Amino acid sequence: MSELPRTQALRCFITVAREGTVSRAATVLGLTQPAVSLQLKALEESTGLQLFNRTPNGFTLTEPGAALLPLAHKAVAAASDFRTTAEQLKEAQRGTLRVGTILDPEFTRLGPFVRSLATSPQRTEVFLRHGVSDDVLAQIGRGELDVGYYVDATPADQLVHHSYAERSIGDGRYQLAPLLCYDYRVIAPIGWSDRVMGKGWAELADLPWIATPTHSGHRRLLDDIFAPLGALPKRVAYTDQEESMVDFVESGICLSLARDNVLTPRLSRPHHFVVADKVKVTCDLSFACLAARRHEGAIAQAFAAVRAAWNIKPAVTGAGPTRTRKVAKNV
Repeated sequence: MSELPRTQALRCFITVAREGTVSRAATVLGLTQPAVSLQLKALEESTGLQLFNRTPNGFTLTEPGAALLPLAHKAVAAASDFRTTAEQLKEAQRGTLRVGTILDPEFTRLGPFVRSLATSPQRTEVFLRHGVSDDVLAQIGRGELDVGYYVDATPADQLVHHSYAERSIGDGRYQLAPLLCYDYRVIAPIGWSDRVMGKGWAELADLPWIATPTHSGHRRLLDDIFAPLGALPKRVAYTDQEESMVDFVESGICLSLARDNVLTPRLSRPHHFVVADKVKVTCDLSFACLAARRHEGAIAQAFAAVRAAWNIKPAVTGAGPTRTRKVAKNV
């Protein structure tokens, strides 16, 4: 015998020995009678032994068949154990990924990203933690998150090329994959047109602004603009929801930043705010991890998945991925 018998042939051998007929064995195994007969024939040919006596009343084991039956049971059990252990090992290797999310899931294309990981051969298990931009980056730096989304003003030297890779932010060195370049606009109550139209940041600093969480992208973006002018704006209301920010502005009490894709649907219907015409903040939505961890398996897979979700092809080595420019109407 040059090869070990197949497990299916051994199961047929065991079942026929127990049931006494091919027809009953076929029913138990969910096979046709010819299929069971072929398995028995192949097993006898491969061993060079007659395993059964064929009689009008059914099948009985020959002496060699009786000697091999206990070994057949062991072989089938061993094959089952092998398969079970292999599945357990595969499950143990299933990756996990801790992802920090910001803004709304539709804007970040979170659904396609998570679905890509969950249905990959690795069946990566994704744990989401929603927060604000700076907190997400800080948790990545402390190792509490593996990857996450981050919003920052586009570096001035990247406004033309629209790509960059590693950046030092605070005390950490991060790998950033830019996904979308978009604008934050300044909105004001509709009755404040004369106070914001044609005005620069210095004039707007004297007006009341909405307050957002300390570690939010909104707060950081405005502080980075106003701090060099010598004073931070007066903040008169607080919210951490972008839709609520527009509502506060329409109530007539303050200014706010607003994403262009948040404004677009509101501008198409009656509204009670104006959009300042002389100022805006161009930002990047990026996908981030610690630079030192960029090539870890689960993180590399995550970067590939997020690029696929955004239809971004890897750029030339060293150039960084190219971000999408102002596709807010499509997200």
